[in-house]
Amino acid sequence: MSTKLDKYLLKVTPERHPVLAEMEQYARENHFPIVGPLVGRLLYQLVLTVKARKLLELGSGFGYSAFWLSLAVGSKGHITLTDTRMQNKRRAYDYFKKAGLQSQFDFKVTDALMALKKLSGPYDLIFNDIDKEGYPETIAPAAHLLRKGGLFVTDNVFLSGRVLDKNPDKTAQAVLDFTNRLYQDSRFFTTLIPLRDGLSVAVRV
Repeated sequence: MSTKLDKYLLKVTPERHPVLAEMEQYARENHFPIVGPLVGRLLYQLVLTVKARKLLELGSGFGYSAFWLSLAVGSKGHITLTDTRMQNKRRAYDYFKKAGLQSQFDFKVTDALMALKKLSGPYDLIFNDIDKEGYPETIAPAAHLLRKGGLFVTDNVFLSGRVLDKNPDKTAQAVLDFTNRLYQDSRFFTTLIPLRDGLSVAVRV
């Protein structure tokens, strides 16, 4: 997305929950990648659209995107999070508690791809933001774990434009493979959304 458009969208976006703003400040100060408010609002909207209650997040960091998901599902929601660092789990729960979020959270400190082998569905929505080289390995488990009509949402499918390189590196090639496979997979109907760093939104059919 062009820088001007990105700035415009951020400018017109309403103020966030104060704890979300605090999380964004932490991310800026510590160079921690988060989806930001533009994608956060989209996640919120998608949850409402499919009336999601049971959600899975692959690659949760310190809980920024899960915070948005929780705002949408409220006390009726159950969100499973995954991250490899215990310190991120602790920080996430600190923010959730501070904001008084009422969803049920199950934060698994483990590799997301390993977690996928042990989880049982059906989920209403899966948000995918793991290490990009692992993206292709998420498609089959997502198809297995999602209910019909559920959503498989994946962040960073543009990879800061690196997917356009004539000779993509290993990470960009993994994202390209993921996108191509997802489009060709008959279990999903997929669209790429040019918001921030690009998202794929795939409906389980």
